[in-house]
Amino acid sequence: MTNALSPARLQVMWNRLLAVVEEQGQTLIRAAFSPIVRECGDISAGLFDAQGRMLAQAVTGTPGHINTMAEAVKHLMRRFPTAQMQQGDIYMTNDPWLASGHLNDFLLLMPAFRQGQVVGFTACTSHLVDLGGLGMGPEGSDIYDEGLLIPPCKLVSQGALNEGLMEIIRANSREPIANEGDIYALIACCEAGAGRLVETMAEFGLDDLEALGSYIIDTSRRGTLEAIAEVPNGVYHNLLRTDGYEAELELRAALTVSNKGVHVDFTGTSGCSSKGINVPLNYATAYSVFALRCIVGPDIPNNAGSLAPFTVDGPAGCILNAQRPAPVAMRHTLGQLMPDLVFGCLHQALPDLVPAEGASCMFDLPMRHAPEVLRGGGRGFAIEPVHNGGTGARPYADGLSATAYPSGVFGSQVEITEAVAPVTVWRRELRPDSGGAGTYRGGLGQRIEMSSANGAPFLVFLSVERLKYPALGRAGGAPGAPGRIRLRGAVEDLPGKCELRVGPKDHLIFETPGGGGFGPPEQRDPEAIACDLKRGLVTKAGVMRDYKGGKP
Repeated sequence: MTNALSPARLQVMWNRLLAVVEEQGQTLIRAAFSPIVRECGDISAGLFDAQGRMLAQAVTGTPGHINTMAEAVKHLMRRFPTAQMQQGDIYMTNDPWLASGHLNDFLLLMPAFRQGQVVGFTACTSHLVDLGGLGMGPEGSDIYDEGLLIPPCKLVSQGALNEGLMEIIRANSREPIANEGDIYALIACCEAGAGRLVETMAEFGLDDLEALGSYIIDTSRRGTLEAIAEVPNGVYHNLLRTDGYEAELELRAALTVSNKGVHVDFTGTSGCSSKGINVPLNYATAYSVFALRCIVGPDIPNNAGSLAPFTVDGPAGCILNAQRPAPVAMRHTLGQLMPDLVFGCLHQALPDLVPAEGASCMFDLPMRHAPEVLRGGGRGFAIEPVHNGGTGARPYADGLSATAYPSGVFGSQVEITEAVAPVTVWRRELRPDSGGAGTYRGGLGQRIEMSSANGAPFLVFLSVERLKYPALGRAGGAPGAPGRIRLRGAVEDLPGKCELRVGPKDHLIFETPGGGGFGPPEQRDPEAIACDLKRGLVTKAGVMRDYKGGKP
């Protein structure tokens, strides 16, 4: 039995767990094969106690992976009882409704043993670039179109890899080597976390995590409830209109704040699409809660205790609570709009803390070779470069340009994209005048131009938002510029959601949206306008248009 521990000693051990999960996450990134993992950080890593409660999560990672992982571990524990686990076992699934919202995210869980007993768990998630089917795009009609679904299963049994399962994964991918390497990286991540956890327990003389886990969770929950108490009780509503696929959509939220916690309800939201932009509730919940935690108690570490006071629900069958077997491959297209939806509610309660709307949904461009390329002996590939738009202006500062919020998935490096795929990136630059005008300006989007590097055609699977409905300003701020996608020389722009063939001579140009402004533009500091103009963030025409002709 663990001896009584002082609060100071418990805090030191808590800090150690935070260091362990960060090492765990870095292990995954350094060992991964795919650029979206090793360059963009599309991962999560965390430690859990023997009850499956998340005690710590790596700072590196995305809310869509981290907050879904917190619940996914419980699903796997129900499927595989702790009493039947053996040292060296690792469990896995990519079921969208159990793991992280779409098939491309693999979730692994590994028990940690000390003195022959399971004392905790390590878990991690990362994005695999291709799992067959129609691939990473919105064109599927159901989950079966979208690739290989792996139910909860044992990936490693007492240290022995399930070779049959690995053969199935390799056989169902256009990038079998990258997928295999990424799975090995996930395994290494689990092993690193479990090993460090057991070492930490031995160093501090802990037989179990019961006292430490209770301290972490109770402290975090208490601090979160104290932060919630600073938000005025009430029910706050917001409506966010967005592009959609077949038709425009309405996303609705009712935010209820009480002494017991905060609840988000999506009643009134549009129904599911026939295309793969639907969102399982676990993913919509992850980003809704993340948004709330950015404003309410943001200094409290993310764990089971700090997450508990926030709950989310929505009618089954609405596009934010998609039911099986709805297609969900591009669930992030709408799921990452949840912070703007929730912020619209929270602004009514805390007007001096909530930023304007931002680009939000990352402009990721899943692409691969055209089918005839392989038939002609050409080079096959599958890659998913990520690019971001501008964030909304804050109540006290400008928005951030080309920044990964809320996803946390860093923008792809041009050199890496060109190294792993036959693609040439001709241009990547900020878009002047794309940030919404305001007392504080919205962050800028960016302009990227690319083409085939070897004359072979390739396919791009577009699923982005903010082309029809730009990011709105707040408190009198102007909206940001909408996104735009086109082929150079074409008369008409491309739709935001489609399967696009880029021919040998085509140049694909896409412009990511800017963030909305905050506060009346005429109140912007003239020195800030002059600085923007000097840095090329706005043009002279933009200054005259947006700031009422105020002289910089």
